[in-house]
Amino acid sequence: MTSLLKIEGLEFSWGSNQVLKDINLDIGRNEFIAILGVNGAGKSTFLKCINRILAPAKGTVEISGRNIADMSLMDLSKTTSYVPQSVRTSFSMSVFDVIMLGRRPHISWRISDDDHERVSETIRFLGLEDFAFRKFDRLSGGERQRVVIAKAVAQDPMLFLLDEPTSDLDLRNQVSIMKKIRHIVSDVESGKSAIVAIHDINMAARFADRVVLLDDGSIKADGTPSEVLTEANIADVFGVSCDVIPEEYGLSSYLQVLVKDEIEK
Repeated sequence: MTSLLKIEGLEFSWGSNQVLKDINLDIGRNEFIAILGVNGAGKSTFLKCINRILAPAKGTVEISGRNIADMSLMDLSKTTSYVPQSVRTSFSMSVFDVIMLGRRPHISWRISDDDHERVSETIRFLGLEDFAFRKFDRLSGGERQRVVIAKAVAQDPMLFLLDEPTSDLDLRNQVSIMKKIRHIVSDVESGKSAIVAIHDINMAARFADRVVLLDDGSIKADGTPSEVLTEANIADVFGVSCDVIPEEYGLSSYLQVLVKDEIEK
């Protein structure tokens, strides 16, 4: 496997609290990686270390063979796009212009016709035509989340880093966004991959090629959904009992997890 992202010995701490512990991960092209874990497991911190928002205490992160510590922020922005867990900034500009911000790493002098077309294509791809020229700060939380995802898509990176991208979305748009991400990373010619931190186990099972299960800052399991999402792993990490229905026994084409109850400690 040719690595798009290679992480070796990654560690991060907030003071004396070690959040990430010896993270080692190798991600190829055209992979959809779901990061699962309880609140505080280190999912958001992990994504921020890949994007240089946070500086790890130890370890290396390489994208396409280049250490991100040696890359300029402009080069890193051409390679990765990051969607945060929540959007608190209220841009007083149109949705179209917010999405155009994603093109900044590619604009050398002025906005080109190609930049305009990329933004228009992204709006059509994600179905944002109905509010493309409304003010961003007049949108609902779910609409804002879709716009920020569109900004990341317009950025045209090799690696998407998405922190709970469906948290503010209704059920229909949750499925729609995950299908769009799946569509992007399935394009063999483009070779893009996505790392998605998410709480919905069944969404991860349906759309991800691999699931990385974080537990107290360490990788407990890494593999296909059927390899990682076992009743034992879910009980150990999430503290709930469940039934795991393999795809060959269920009514769907993917594994399903039916949570039953919390496990008393």
